[in-house]
Amino acid sequence: MEILNNPHRHIGLDCAILRDIPAPSDNTKQVQALLARCPSAAVTPLVNATAMASEQGIGRISIKDERSRMGLGSFKALGAAYVIAHSAVVEGESQTGKTYVTASAGNHGMSVAAGAKAFGANSVVYIAETVPEAFAKRLKAEGAQVIRAGQIYEESMAAAKQSAEDNGWSLLSDSSWPGYFEPSYRLMEGYTALMNEANGQMQAPTHIFLQAGVGGLAGAVAAMTRKLWGQEVCIIIVEPSHAAALHGCIKAGEFVTAEGPDSCMGRLDCKEASLIALKGLARDADFFTLISEQEGVDAADYATLHNMQSTPSGTGGLAGLLACSAHRDTLSLDTTSHVMLIMSEGPE
Repeated sequence: MEILNNPHRHIGLDCAILRDIPAPSDNTKQVQALLARCPSAAVTPLVNATAMASEQGIGRISIKDERSRMGLGSFKALGAAYVIAHSAVVEGESQTGKTYVTASAGNHGMSVAAGAKAFGANSVVYIAETVPEAFAKRLKAEGAQVIRAGQIYEESMAAAKQSAEDNGWSLLSDSSWPGYFEPSYRLMEGYTALMNEANGQMQAPTHIFLQAGVGGLAGAVAAMTRKLWGQEVCIIIVEPSHAAALHGCIKAGEFVTAEGPDSCMGRLDCKEASLIALKGLARDADFFTLISEQEGVDAADYATLHNMQSTPSGTGGLAGLLACSAHRDTLSLDTTSHVMLIMSEGPE
């Protein structure tokens, strides 16, 4: 593991590209109101992982288990579907004949497809050639038109953006960039429901390990952590060393694109950070860490041994905890610590 103490903590990252970008929302009231309308929007469980805590020499490990969220298999169900529900219910916009288009490396596309289907809209999801066919079949089962484009997520996103322009479709990305941030801001707001639930299920932890791809989940959770539990909680961001998008920006002090080969942590294999997430995490996160491919795989295997089957992406936060043994003094992590993790998706 590589670890970086965030030099921008509390202050944020001062660079031109972020100046007009909003920080992540911590307003969960509207999210809760819309979720109350959805019969499948049950609260996900919080697991007290006592055996893991004992084995890792940690006082307590609490795992927010998102593997069954709204029947879609991941926390992402809270995002795009919420944006579509907001458009239909709050803004009163007819969804009939409307088409949402996106790119997805995993579960975001399922949320777009399910949300569009629920409100009578259409969905088109671009996926890279490296995305498993089993996932394409799941998308089609939710009513999405699936188109393969490019070898990596960023290339499929470029194709989705172009198709939105060419066809007059609504682009619904889980990332943000200059000129595109309102839909992703709303999408990240949907993730606040996860933390609102957690606040009712547990006491404030001492540490939170958060896996990050473009950073949407991590940014939303970090913002809510500061609102609900204050500044003392230590927030550690975990990314694959092959896709150090956030880590690279924090280290450089400006927005940069990561370089590296494909990662086995496919949902975390994003080379460009969401600007909204970057803005929030530069202010809210204490450490940015990078894990190896083997550390990612080992964490998924370890979760399986504890009957919590997931993927190397879904157990990214756990991987950070397992890999940080040489940095425990730096993180003030010991037998009195209470660690929160998020199991972000189910097994493939």
